Amino acid sequence: MSAPEPLGLFEGFGIEIEYMIVDAESLSVRPIADELLKEVAGTYEMEVDRGALRWSNELALHVLELKTNGPTSSLVGLHESFQGDIRAVDALLSPMGARLLPGAMHPWMGTDELRLWPHEDDVIYRSLHRIFDCRGHGWSNLQSVHLNLPFANDDQFGRLHAAARLVLPILPALAASSPYVDGKASGLLDTRLEVYRHNARRIPSVTGRVIPEAVFRRRDYELLLGSIYQDLAPLDPEGVLQHEWVNARGCIARFDRMALEIRLVDVQECPRMDLAIAQAASAAIQALVEETWVGLEEQQAWDERDLEAILLLTIGDADHAMIDDPRFLRTFGLSEKRPVRADEVWHHLVDTQVDKRTEHASAGPALRLISNEGCLARRLVRAAGPSPSRERLREVYGRLADCLAFGRSFSGEP
Repeated sequence: MSAPEPLGLFEGFGIEIEYMIVDAESLSVRPIADELLKEVAGTYEMEVDRGALRWSNELALHVLELKTNGPTSSLVGLHESFQGDIRAVDALLSPMGARLLPGAMHPWMGTDELRLWPHEDDVIYRSLHRIFDCRGHGWSNLQSVHLNLPFANDDQFGRLHAAARLVLPILPALAASSPYVDGKASGLLDTRLEVYRHNARRIPSVTGRVIPEAVFRRRDYELLLGSIYQDLAPLDPEGVLQHEWVNARGCIARFDRMALEIRLVDVQECPRMDLAIAQAASAAIQALVEETWVGLEEQQAWDERDLEAILLLTIGDADHAMIDDPRFLRTFGLSEKRPVRADEVWHHLVDTQVDKRTEHASAGPALRLISNEGCLARRLVRAAGPSPSRERLREVYGRLADCLAFGRSFSGEP
């Protein structure tokens, strides 16, 4: 059988969302993803097919990933499929005294609580653990949404990669949901990305600056991958990790499935909010691909260090980060000669792009909730406070778990 023709730009989407499995009462992590998947499959399987979605585990046994079963033609209404499977997962976890918890980081998980997947393909995780020590929060305690966007050829890859690089720095302004770690406020609203930035410090080329380099052709991208593999080789002589996915930048090319995988979105309180952010990101990237405000050459001219500077601002203060780079603002059609708050950039993008595109307009109400009440991290801090007790954190994150179970948004008000 011949391989199917690859999808072109914005002809399909892939979504992956990671959740924590926690004790139903204490909300501490429960490393039982393998037992959950065995309950469904009958044997210890890393992945099970559930029709529209698949359930799987990668690395940490307290994490369950739900993902689309191949590309879907539209993001509209997709949150309902995820919400239905969340109900199914919680029904299976209930007899085990467990439930799912959303959010990008567990607020008090200790680094000694990591349990690695011990079954099929565990050689990959043992290799990662041996090289990087996966007990750190940057490996064991982070949950993200991955948005996959297809490309059909080298030209489309170059256009898509150029556009995605420009949207990456402002994604935490919408999606930050990780203000607490080790039982206290970290001082950052997107702590997940901060620990993620440093999780491969032993081999810095694996993560780079999180913002990918200005690479727009497959052959050049493969040279970048080759340099990562070369750096890994002394610690990975058998080449266990020499695959495209070992590149840990904020978006990576997956030529094995002809898609760009965007990784900088923190998990929200329920799939409706996750999918709304995915729609906003898609609309913004599509506008850039269409050269709505600036041409391709200008987009490709950005150095990753300049984009990293903006990303660091939104990692710290998310929606309230002040962006004072006129060139960056002009890229999105903003001509202000004053610093602009990151949520203003998104307000502009929602008004001019999300609302005007029929395939994404349904995301408007959820995005306006974020605009009006703040990103989820800000709402969590408003609810729990800057120095919460363990009991207060358990109470607030219990409310967060209820939001996931019932598919509703989280309010930071008491």
